[in-house]
Amino acid sequence: MQAPPGRTTPDDPIFLSASLRVLLLKSFCRLHYPANIIAQCVSWYLAYALILRNVEEMMAERGIAVDHYTLHRWVIRLVPLLDMAFRRHKRPVGSHWRMDETYIKIKGQWKYLYRAVDTAEQTIDFLLTARRDAVAALHFFHKAIRHHGEPEVVTMDKSGTNASALTALNADKPDQEAIQLISGKAST
Repeated sequence: MQAPPGRTTPDDPIFLSASLRVLLLKSFCRLHYPANIIAQCVSWYLAYALILRNVEEMMAERGIAVDHYTLHRWVIRLVPLLDMAFRRHKRPVGSHWRMDETYIKIKGQWKYLYRAVDTAEQTIDFLLTARRDAVAALHFFHKAIRHHGEPEVVTMDKSGTNASALTALNADKPDQEAIQLISGKAST
């Protein structure tokens, strides 16, 4: 099946680099559906707040019989590959980061959302955790640095856990290579 004009599919050269396209096409092997159908189902599930049974129903309306459990297997199999592809094409971020955490209620439980942006307000990374402690903050910094490199300056509120995580990162570095910490006012 051909994609409509202006739409890309996983086998389209515009969509991915050659090596990632091969990896993605290998993961489409033995899935018994055309790649564009699988890509459409996974993209609907990820882009909109749909449950898998809704995607199953939408495909049935279009004459394609696919079970919600099959959709679930596609999502589990393809999302890590898509995440890898999208991270490769993400714009580079600045060296001055602003980091903050907040708590939000998800399904009746309080969770902590760590988020960092650069000076151009481009999201660097985020992490959702059950705890707000130095271990979670350190995990967030390691994750962000692994994908974007070390910043020169990090501005954050007066959270002791975030500052202690940054101190732990700087522990084995000489002063000229250490990440500079700027404490802003506490968030209200």
